[in-house]
Amino acid sequence: MFKLRSSFKTIATSALLAQALALAVASSVAASPAQMIESGFWEQEVKSGDLPPVAERIPQVPLVVDLKAKGRQIGVQGGTLNTMVTRSKDIRQMVVYGYARLAGYDESYQLQPDILLGFEVEDNRRFTLKLRPGHRWSNGDPFTSADFEYWWKDVANNLLLNPTGAPDYLRVNGTLPTVSFPDETTVIYEWNVPNPSFLHSLAQASPPFIYRPSVYLKQFHADYADPETLAEEVDYARVKSWAALHNKLDNMYKFDNHELPTLQPWINATSGKKIRHLFVRNPYYHRVDSHGVQLPYIDTVEMEIVAGGLVAAKTNAGEADLQARGLGFRDIPILRKGESDGADYKTYLWGNGTASQIAIYPNLNVSDDQWREVLRDTRVRRALSVAINRAGINKALYFKLAKPGAMTVLEASPFFDPALRTAWAQYDPDLANKLLDEAGLAKRDSYGIRKLPDGRPMELVVETAGERQEVENALQIISDDWRDVGVKLVMRPLDRDILRNRVFSGTTMASVWYGWDNGLPQVYTSPAYLAPTDQVFLSWPKWGQFHQTGGDVGQAPDLEPAQQLMELWHDWETANSDEDRIKAWKQMLKIHAEEVYAIGLVAAAPQPVVVNNRLRNVPAKGIWAWDPGAHFGIYRPDEFFFEDGKG
Repeated sequence: MFKLRSSFKTIATSALLAQALALAVASSVAASPAQMIESGFWEQEVKSGDLPPVAERIPQVPLVVDLKAKGRQIGVQGGTLNTMVTRSKDIRQMVVYGYARLAGYDESYQLQPDILLGFEVEDNRRFTLKLRPGHRWSNGDPFTSADFEYWWKDVANNLLLNPTGAPDYLRVNGTLPTVSFPDETTVIYEWNVPNPSFLHSLAQASPPFIYRPSVYLKQFHADYADPETLAEEVDYARVKSWAALHNKLDNMYKFDNHELPTLQPWINATSGKKIRHLFVRNPYYHRVDSHGVQLPYIDTVEMEIVAGGLVAAKTNAGEADLQARGLGFRDIPILRKGESDGADYKTYLWGNGTASQIAIYPNLNVSDDQWREVLRDTRVRRALSVAINRAGINKALYFKLAKPGAMTVLEASPFFDPALRTAWAQYDPDLANKLLDEAGLAKRDSYGIRKLPDGRPMELVVETAGERQEVENALQIISDDWRDVGVKLVMRPLDRDILRNRVFSGTTMASVWYGWDNGLPQVYTSPAYLAPTDQVFLSWPKWGQFHQTGGDVGQAPDLEPAQQLMELWHDWETANSDEDRIKAWKQMLKIHAEEVYAIGLVAAAPQPVVVNNRLRNVPAKGIWAWDPGAHFGIYRPDEFFFEDGKG
């Protein structure tokens, strides 16, 4: 199948694109419409005339998957795959796992066309997106440039639907692109300056959907719908306006509107909130194998919502065919025991793609004036880091299978530097005491706890999401370590959403979460998450808010290293060569290592992945990563199948 790598190489002429598209058409012969095999799942609907035959449902140029070239087996259709999540909102994982993107990463983290037939990139400023002719939404509506035009003109730039205007990820130096739609299979995005991360942003686990099912959504848009009918719909939905109704129904990522057409491999077939959600194969899906079988192989996915503490036990009991979410390193013994007791599954140990398994984030924007001043002192953050016995945590919690060290990128990234993993990560209580004394925190109370300048005891409240026992166990160990240098750690478990709101508001002193989601950055990866551009980096929520809102909310970064990070990020965005981008990346990583904005503990703890013994094409070795990777998504679950076609 035709592939164009984006990287930062420019395709200079439209003639080359035309030639590549011609090759794509030629390669589709292996699964021409005449050779397509009808799905047994939809056979009755086809016979009754409610659904066209598969040859009329797939695009004229489908994406033909060469499974043998990938070292995989040709599969058979059928079966139901069971999996679990712990919150009702996590049915959106079907969009993550499904990983149908305009362009997506392969297992080597190279960008390839997916929903798109191809793309042309000129100087990282002009992006020509070519759609597959004949592609359709899951309800049969045509998928064309009109769906991109509807989103751009009628959604993104409609102030009733988006009061802040078009999203920030499309702004470069504050300027939006020029977007045009020459024909029904062509969309062009063009900026005046380079935007090297544009295509890669489309490949994210939680992607920015720059298109919408326009035929469906126009019935809820005031510019297109009959006013009386629309008013009735607004009243029926019990919302205040047509815009509120449109936004409620337009949830491409949340996946909670079962009537909203999709391009993902499976469709949400369950309305409302249920304990079990059923997802069925998309009859118009654009991928096929070389034998003319439309993907996905698996007919249905059943996703059960369970309490977090039950995931391991229910998996051990054989209630999941594919499970990693909700499982952690601590669950490996019980999963292995299930195998030895004859359970019908195997447990793979994948690598972990986050920069750190556990990281402590001092809140430099905490509203408490005294604590804010203390936590902004680099010496204090370094002291807290070197006071931690990471080797002890690795031995006690991970059987020495993780890698102790500061938070930085992983070995699979070209930016990995072992010196950054060891920076301020040695266990050295004497140095910690020295640094804290130098920071003006030498006075102690009768219990040996240091005093803040205002006389309060140095009791650092560290808040957690209360979802991972390993976090609480690690903090118990750190509590003893910190007490040895005169710092009292107070652990406070909270609900995840409450925790984040407290951090964002400045209430929280420090919090615990994973490290950077992307611990595997490549040359093309934007280092925006290393700069104060987003409130989700829990060390600087106010700085992130300031950037995200254009200065309307939050605070401008007022520490020089943070300002340098913003400048280096801008340097990366405007760079004209990979060498300059690499330089910006390395400088930003060095600043993080020296400033200890987040205190990483260990990295690369194995992630258990439980797989039914009859489930095929699931790699025994992989990387469990949110971005890039979309967890299972990069390994294409639409290619997984049950050996007997039965789940």
